[in-house]
This record gives sequence, structure tokens and C-alpha cells, in this order.
Amino acid sequence: MGSVGAAGGEGVSRAVAALRAAGIAYRIVEHEQVGSAAEAAAARGVAESALIKTLVVRRGAGDHLFVLVGADREIAWPKLRALLGVGRISMPDAASAREVTGYERGTITPFGSLTALPVIADAALIGQVAIGAGGHGVAAIVDADELIAALGAERADVTEPRG
Repeated sequence: MGSVGAAGGEGVSRAVAALRAAGIAYRIVEHEQVGSAAEAAAARGVAESALIKTLVVRRGAGDHLFVLVGADREIAWPKLRALLGVGRISMPDAASAREVTGYERGTITPFGSLTALPVIADAALIGQVAIGAGGHGVAAIVDADELIAALGAERADVTEPRG
């Protein structure tokens, strides 16, 4: 477990407190701003497939969920709609995502979200992964299975290779 330095802030403090409360092993990694997923993965010491994007998806008015996706993949919308049993889903705009989670885009994490949301974790997430920790350039390195269990996430095949 690590401390949070200059990159920290209210969002990071909230995320780290939620990680601690979840009782899973984690290590905080901080780095300077990066320009791509590949750079973020390198800065965090993980493969791009282990760099988790936390996406907020809107099923309907006031009905959101988190989808955890490796940075080398993208949501396969037909698969996600079938899993959720809905005909239409969308990504909320940045302001709506912030209102629901308390985090701005690029810092969103299920840990410390203002609203507890259901979580779907892509089946491709395995081993050590890096999930955002509430601030730019701040991540938690955790075991994917522990992460999924701590979040009560449903593991499902909801992505396809980024292309």
C-alpha cells in the first residue's frame, strides 16, 4: 500500500479510502501526464491489456453502470446490450458522468464513486491490472480477481479488440 503525493486530491483521497475499505491488496502508482494508453501502461508498469478503462454507461434516465475494459479493447455494444437485456444504451456526456461519479473523465473509478453503480468487468481482465485511483496520473495496481470480487462485479465477455 502506498501514499499519495502531489498528484493527489479530493478524488484520489476518496478512491484510496474506498480501496482501503475494500480490504484488497493494492499499490498506488503516480506518474506525470501521458498522451496515450500505451504511455499510461508503460508508466504504470503493466501491459496495455491490463490498463483498465472505467467507462460509465447509461441504460436510461438515472440508470448507469460501470464497465471495466482493458485499454487494448473496446465495448462490443451488441454483446453489452444482450447481457443487459436492453435495446439501447449510451455513454453519458462528461458532465453527467461527473455528476454520477464525482470524477471527471480520465479519472473515473468505481472506488469512491458518489453513486454506487453495478459493475461489469470484461472477461479479458486477468492478473495484475491498473485501475484509475481518482486523479490524473494516479492508479492502483491490483489483482483482477480481487478487484472483481471487491466490487461485486459481473465478469462477462463484453468487448472486442480495439481496432
